[in-house]
Amino acid sequence: MGEVTLAQEIADAYRRYLEATFHFKDPELRASFSQALERSYLVKGPYLEATPRFKRGATPRALFQQLLGKPMPDAIIRSLHGDRPLYKHQEQAISQASAGKNVVVATGTGSGKTEAFLYPILLHLYLQHTAGKLASGVRALILYPMNALANDQRDRLRETAGRLKREGAPFRFTFGQYIGETPEDEKDRRRRAPELLADRERGGDSTVENGQVLHGELVLRSEMRRTPPHILLTNYSMLEYLLLRPSDSPLFDDGQATWWTFLVLDEAHQYRGHVASKWLCFCGG
Repeated sequence: MGEVTLAQEIADAYRRYLEATFHFKDPELRASFSQALERSYLVKGPYLEATPRFKRGATPRALFQQLLGKPMPDAIIRSLHGDRPLYKHQEQAISQASAGKNVVVATGTGSGKTEAFLYPILLHLYLQHTAGKLASGVRALILYPMNALANDQRDRLRETAGRLKREGAPFRFTFGQYIGETPEDEKDRRRRAPELLADRERGGDSTVENGQVLHGELVLRSEMRRTPPHILLTNYSMLEYLLLRPSDSPLFDDGQATWWTFLVLDEAHQYRGHVASKWLCFCGG
């Protein structure tokens, strides 16, 4: 009955908030308002949702070997938790996306939708790395409806980059989050540039040599224009500015557009409602 008690506590707190916010001086009016709140149903529920047991699939180690036609280095496999079995829908999405097909993943919370688009992107970057073609330039744009979601994915990519570095993996990739809060350059104190640069150095997840990020996170707009990251995180409002502002054209022009391969709409249900989903578009290239 804990859920019922919690729901009642939330309803009581909301009722107290309304009484405090709309405090009428007239005693009769105040009493009438309080009685109306007591009689009203301010909340519905609680509703309990059971998480289904998703079917298990192959491990990333086995799936990657199948897709690549050869084993992936152990250091990379360990960094990507490659011996932990995937869900079947993850395996199918990764296989389809790696084959150049568009994918929509619409499953419940905790079903690993992020891996369904992140693993194909990392596999693509790994193939370019082994072919000696992984120069700077955006290969994947991951679009979010709100910055909080982009922040979560940025932290996820930080962890992945850090594990690759600590494992001594030969594969390296870069990513950057370009939103309104992203500092212009190292002197941009209003957007906390010195603090973010210090956090990057202290975290140790990135590799920076002679002012150039070779692996991990680009935290400045100037860095991203100078050497565009392989994975770019942003929101749809900022994307409009990026496409219009001449100063941001290095992300798309000067031959950089030839590398574009993936467009991901993460949390796509935020745009229209309905079931949680992620949409991955294979753009060619």
